[in-house]
Amino acid sequence: MFSMNKKNRNRFLALVCLLIFLGLGGLFYVNWVVQRPFGVILILSDNLTPSALTPARNYQGGADHRLRIDKFPHLALLTTHANDFAVADAAAVASSIATGQKANNGTLGMAAGKTRLPNLIEIARQQGRTTGIVSNASLTDATAAAFYAKTPDPLDYQNLARQLVEGADVSVLLGGGGADLLPDSKGGRRTDGRDLILEMRNQGYDIVQNQAELESTPSWRTPKTLGLFSMGNMEFSDEFSATSTQPTLAVLVRNAIRLLQYNPRGYLLIVDAGLSGKAATQNEGERTLKEMLALDEAVAAAVDSAGEKALVIVAGKRSVGGMRLNGFPFRNDKGAGLLGINAQGVPSITWSTGPESGTHISPEGPVSNEPAASKQAAAIGTVEDVIAVGTGPGSETINGFMDNTDIFRLIEKAL
Repeated sequence: MFSMNKKNRNRFLALVCLLIFLGLGGLFYVNWVVQRPFGVILILSDNLTPSALTPARNYQGGADHRLRIDKFPHLALLTTHANDFAVADAAAVASSIATGQKANNGTLGMAAGKTRLPNLIEIARQQGRTTGIVSNASLTDATAAAFYAKTPDPLDYQNLARQLVEGADVSVLLGGGGADLLPDSKGGRRTDGRDLILEMRNQGYDIVQNQAELESTPSWRTPKTLGLFSMGNMEFSDEFSATSTQPTLAVLVRNAIRLLQYNPRGYLLIVDAGLSGKAATQNEGERTLKEMLALDEAVAAAVDSAGEKALVIVAGKRSVGGMRLNGFPFRNDKGAGLLGINAQGVPSITWSTGPESGTHISPEGPVSNEPAASKQAAAIGTVEDVIAVGTGPGSETINGFMDNTDIFRLIEKAL
């Protein structure tokens, strides 16, 4: 009897020791072991600044309104200068984020000494993650291209498209820019005669051209997907109609996540909300605000689709045009109440630079152009910090004042 009790006691002590060991192991894992997020999503946009985000918030719902992006728990201001200029152009700012090193204006994916730099897409692929790039502008625009191309000429779109096809190996590509992949004989603008869409089909890509085809693409067979929904940039938010076949940016994001998340090792998705900058270059104030709201819808789609185990970062690229909402709008003013000439006789929205001058608002109709202090062919960049926000594992390091290259290091650590 005594030996039986002793045996049971030993078993009990062994069980207690095992439970203590497991408990300590669990505490060690939770507190000291890096828990990498399953999904990593980086959403980029021009004009993600207080001077543009606040008017967008007011435009949608008044001064008390809150956007989805306002709910992110971590926030920082990012410096955005290039290696050689205080104001970075589109290529330099995208390269800084994609590679973690400052680039000269007019270069893409290359350091100041012309060294070709690894980018986040390449690093993610080395870690076994699937990768995707989404843009509501063109897939050959500087922001998207910074994550697959390396060139001293970011305006050579034929070369960018060639690099996309020949070496990028990105699983999901959704956006505009079809003309850069097609020869001029097929309505494109390639002069080398190559049909890069056909070449990508031969590489195993499913080719989709509208929202219905995109949403019917099955994820269970782990396809590579190329979605080209326009020959150039995709439609602005105010151009969508009941008969539109193009997907919105939010739809692109939701489907990209659906197609990427089959991989048990996770994924990296890069999203370029590229149209707010396009509108800003033409001093189109209301259109710029609507594109900021389209960005917010895409942010909501990313968070809702990816779940709590994903790291979602939304970061500004640069400030374009210097938009300002002026005067004394009422607290509940929204929509058209924030546009035109305000009660003080001043244009509600003005710009620092751009194609419009004087104090007039033109033209009347669905697209308005507001005046700029300095008339230029198109609005140019301004010296202004941009916002970065984050949620999910690893986002707690987004705080205070940071540089845009820090976004690269944060994501690299999470991959």
